[in-house]
Amino acid sequence: MYSRSSEPVRFERDCPAVRVPSGEAVTLPAGTVGYITQSLGGSWTVFVEGNLVRIAGQDGDAIGKTPPPPITLPAGASDEDVERLVWQQLRTCFDPEIPVNIVELGLVYAAEVRTREDGQREVAVRMTLTAPGCGMGEILVDDVRSKLRLIPTVAEADVELVFDPPWHHGMMSEVAKLETGML
Repeated sequence: MYSRSSEPVRFERDCPAVRVPSGEAVTLPAGTVGYITQSLGGSWTVFVEGNLVRIAGQDGDAIGKTPPPPITLPAGASDEDVERLVWQQLRTCFDPEIPVNIVELGLVYAAEVRTREDGQREVAVRMTLTAPGCGMGEILVDDVRSKLRLIPTVAEADVELVFDPPWHHGMMSEVAKLETGML
């Protein structure tokens, strides 16, 4: 789901948000008015009082949007089944300033699933940013971590931000290059 718009919204309840690009956690009080500028991966970027903020999927009801449905996993699912869900979830993670998911941008270097002795799973992700000084780093890492933890049986999501090898435009998929005008 993606939209570039100026859809007006009014916060119906106090709502946690993350200021873009600083990553500062804020709470927007009920009654706040803003405009949705982007709707991607089950979260929303909203322009409020001269700032951009990111609203997580589970808080969509605060702006009159339906939160994404819970992720399901069949009983007895294998690590491969969970890995497919991991990559599906990674494709719902977007830099709030770029309308392309982090997988298509070539930012995810590895995603590994391991089953623990207690039957729960750990996911380890190695990813990078388009630039080492990108202010969105912590926001993206937190988004990846929180979305992976939504997968049933995932007890831990370790997201490592790396800069070797350095990211370059050639790592982008053709879809990402087309979307960003770099094709």
